[in-house]
Amino acid sequence: MLRFGLFGTGHWAAETHAAAIDAHPRAELVGVWGRHPQKVAELAGRHGVPAYDDVDALLDVADAVAVALPPDVQADIAVRAATAGRHLLLDKPLALNLADADRVVAAAQQSGVASVVFFTQRYHPNITAFLASTAAAGGWQHARATMFASIYQPGSPYGNSPWRREHGALWDIGPHALSIILPVLGRVTRVAAMDGPRGLVHLLLTHDGGATSALSLTLDAPPGATTLDFVLYGENGTEIVPPGDGSALTAFGTAIDQLIEEIDTGTRDHRCDVRFGREVVEVLAAAEAARRAGRTMQL
Repeated sequence: MLRFGLFGTGHWAAETHAAAIDAHPRAELVGVWGRHPQKVAELAGRHGVPAYDDVDALLDVADAVAVALPPDVQADIAVRAATAGRHLLLDKPLALNLADADRVVAAAQQSGVASVVFFTQRYHPNITAFLASTAAAGGWQHARATMFASIYQPGSPYGNSPWRREHGALWDIGPHALSIILPVLGRVTRVAAMDGPRGLVHLLLTHDGGATSALSLTLDAPPGATTLDFVLYGENGTEIVPPGDGSALTAFGTAIDQLIEEIDTGTRDHRCDVRFGREVVEVLAAAEAARRAGRTMQL
């Protein structure tokens, strides 16, 4: 059994991370740490595990960490966990700046721990198969991604998230868009960005080999305008990325499977490891700089 320490107590931590670990036949939840003692006690009590107020104490009893915290908090926890030799199951984005992402990568590589970053769509089997076959086909010239979410409506569990309100769609759902586009079009070499109404941000990217992509993202779309749409254009026509064929809970279970496989086999080449997480942060940071400077940024 892989013993997980859970770091985080919000909706995503409780309903996805903790629930999936509890349901997994080869995983065991051994404790919960968070920044709000009452929430820690409630979530730990729900799963019958100890509540921790000390990071290192939870690391001492765990083999791996599952982190569902704001990205800047996650980066510090991940470095401490990796330095202690604990395997990493992290959330996106890996960090909120490239320096912190580099620290996580360096710690993971120095200690040799396995790492998986949870870009939800990448753990649905039908999307995994689609991306592999589409990338192998080649000849792609452009991709378009439209992600219009509406998280500030009554009842949303994410609407009061301070880091989402501060950093917006670029950092919250931008990683999901990049996780779909990068495997097909390759690394990003240039980034331009522009803001629009209601928290909209538009990115225009150039990729290795000259292909381009355009991303339009917001967390504050009118409820009737919510959209999730990915289209690829190339020599052989167009392809539409299918919706995932499972829930976030089943996808997280797949992420646990894949982390365990990395540990069992000793391989450290997962397609969504901390190095890929760092690649995504690099693009997001360049886009942030492009928005502020009003010019194209080179990577």
